[in-house]
Amino acid sequence: MTHDKLKQAALSQPEVFAEYEALAPEFEILRQMLQAREAAGLTQAEVAERMGTKQPAVTRLESALSSGKHSPSLSTLRSYAKAVGCHLEIRFVQTTEADKSRRNRRSA
Repeated sequence: MTHDKLKQAALSQPEVFAEYEALAPEFEILRQMLQAREAAGLTQAEVAERMGTKQPAVTRLESALSSGKHSPSLSTLRSYAKAVGCHLEIRFVQTTEADKSRRNRRSA
């Protein structure tokens, strides 16, 4: 079974889909972090050095977002952003009717 077929089968289960959707913001932050690090041409060790920490801390930071078990502080995210030549922006985005509908279906 291919990865895509396995993912499709898993996401067809409402409980799995709900958990997957709940992690979407973390996955988006992680995607942006990895993209910024790659664009800066930096390794985790180089980011760690610029942040004043050790490479395992950057590994934990990046992997924590993919697990959804830990939310890094704004200070840590700012430090990471600065290390990769970016700045951190946080915005509140108005919830659309489609978002509300999706949430209602998950809780039903």
